[in-house]
Amino acid sequence: MTAVCETTAEAVAGVADGSTVLIGGFGMAGMPVALVDALIAQGAGDLTVVSNNAGNGDTGLAALLATGRVRKMVCSFPRQADSWVFDDLYRSGRIELEVVPQGNLAERMRAAGAGIGAFFGPTGVGTPLAEGKETREIDGRTYVLELPIKGDVALIGAHRADTAGNLVYRKTARNFGPVMATAATTVVAQVAEVVDVGAIDPETVVTPGIYVDRVVVV
Repeated sequence: MTAVCETTAEAVAGVADGSTVLIGGFGMAGMPVALVDALIAQGAGDLTVVSNNAGNGDTGLAALLATGRVRKMVCSFPRQADSWVFDDLYRSGRIELEVVPQGNLAERMRAAGAGIGAFFGPTGVGTPLAEGKETREIDGRTYVLELPIKGDVALIGAHRADTAGNLVYRKTARNFGPVMATAATTVVAQVAEVVDVGAIDPETVVTPGIYVDRVVVV
């Protein structure tokens, strides 16, 4: 059963030190900022964070990185004009980085949710991103073996939930939310509103409530 939480603190309670945390967002689009702020206040450390970017400006994920409680960042775009928090941490050797091409990032999480043990893909072949990984030639093309990315916790942003945890998203804010919701043990969704079961057309549900453990209105 999905729990409708009264506060963001309740929504992120129990995140343990050393957890792998999947954080939705394409830049700031769909970033569950309130949940990230609650995680900062909650105090968990030694985290591995998986997200598309490595933080923007000084808010959301960047604010979490600034606490020094993230051990490793797994992302597609670690550097851009406003990623100065991560840049400083990485240049000073205070954080590890695993760069994953964006399609691989999404597929590795989808594979985790689908129970797929690994898959072969062409992206990254012949680059440093493929070093140390198994490769295989299939139909005359070289592929590299990629492993699933599983999360202990996923923090995602959605537009609306019902009391059963079914989620719908709004435009670009959808991004990685659906695959992250399938790939984590505990899934927490920040939403604009929670409605009664039946108020959301089942045909529009993107993430079924069976994947969602907690929702909180922000």
